[in-house]
Amino acid sequence: MPTVVVVCYASFVIRLVLFDIDGTLIRTGGAGVKAFGRAFETEFRVTNGTAQIKFAGRTDTGLVREMFANHRVEATQENLLRFFDSYVFWLDYLLWNCGGGVVPGVWEFIKGLRGAPQPPAIGLLTGNIRLGAEIKLRRFELWELFQTGAFADDHEDRNQIAAIARDRGSRLLDSDLRSEEILVVGDTPRDIECARAIGAKMLAVATGGAKADELRVHKPDWLVGDLTEVAAKDVLLSR
Repeated sequence: MPTVVVVCYASFVIRLVLFDIDGTLIRTGGAGVKAFGRAFETEFRVTNGTAQIKFAGRTDTGLVREMFANHRVEATQENLLRFFDSYVFWLDYLLWNCGGGVVPGVWEFIKGLRGAPQPPAIGLLTGNIRLGAEIKLRRFELWELFQTGAFADDHEDRNQIAAIARDRGSRLLDSDLRSEEILVVGDTPRDIECARAIGAKMLAVATGGAKADELRVHKPDWLVGDLTEVAAKDVLLSR
């Protein structure tokens, strides 16, 4: 008789879901970029300081250092603090004047996560500084939904921010998380890169910084136009 080989694939339930913010959860009508420009002009008298700067998938701290370098502003701790104190002021002001809103499917997807038989912890993995993230998400009544997270204050490198978010999730759950138990949701190739850096599963959404074809090249585990196209239950079982 022929030998029958049975291949068993281990399955893991997703226990931590980490969301990017801009283009994934919300759109701000350009308030973040405008706040960067206003802060740079207010504090350092440089107009058009954001010209030629690519924001998608970047960290706030990395963006400021690039702007400083482009305009010969010394990247001292004092200057960074001056910039970010001004930035959060302008961000809070501009968010109420730039439109924007919650990306389609976000509320329903998060509701699905919270209503799952084994609901995962829900956190943030973002290049925003923490206060900037809070200001943006409070504007759209999302901030209180998140239990943990990691931010540009924690590290300038997105991949390191991912590792910090994973470790904080583990502490929250009082358990070391397997890579397969973490899902990252984001809208740029950089989000896919940082998910891969910690071995996490990746749900890419074409709602912000990149088109679907560009995201597909980076081989996310799931790719959707927006979160209306996927149910939480479809991504909570990792294989």
